[in-house]
Amino acid sequence: MGDDADVDIDVHDCTRCPVLCDNRSRIVNGVGPVDADLCFVGEAPGEREDEQGEPFVGRSGEVLDDALRDRGLSRRDVRIVNCVRCRPPDNRDPTTAELENCRGYLATELDAVDPTVVVALGKVPAEHLLGRSVAVTKEAGTLHDARVAGAARRVLVCVHPAATLYDPSQRETLGTALDEAVALVGDDDGGDGQSRLGEF
Repeated sequence: MGDDADVDIDVHDCTRCPVLCDNRSRIVNGVGPVDADLCFVGEAPGEREDEQGEPFVGRSGEVLDDALRDRGLSRRDVRIVNCVRCRPPDNRDPTTAELENCRGYLATELDAVDPTVVVALGKVPAEHLLGRSVAVTKEAGTLHDARVAGAARRVLVCVHPAATLYDPSQRETLGTALDEAVALVGDDDGGDGQSRLGEF
């Protein structure tokens, strides 16, 4: 669990990326408990997320919610955040500069939450967190030690929930990765983390 739950990890005003500022309706901050054992990191807000101000509330969010529910969890049990907090135009991938401009915000959030496992949902967050090229489909379910802004993190690669909408065979890949994430949290017996997942 993060040592300082009182740290404000929300971004209230940012003008680092002029194109994103012009395109966004709002800044989309992370949601979920600030002492979560699992933290899911997506790419960037889409149209629905930009409208509602919450990550993963569109169709891919429904897939994630269903997958969590299948494992006895809900989004109230996990932290969900994006690498970039403002919607890119036409839902394009965020640029390298945009990712770097938002990297400090993500690092602050991960430091505050201090999750047991960070689940990278898709290619962009996996490569952003691991600092290398990632073949997501092949590496889904694999755990890696990474340093994010100087802090050691355990990063689990996972396919993006949206992949299951276009390729139903990816449902099993997503499920297997989430099973691994839940198992890793269950195996963590450091004793100072939150116990929410241990109830299932």
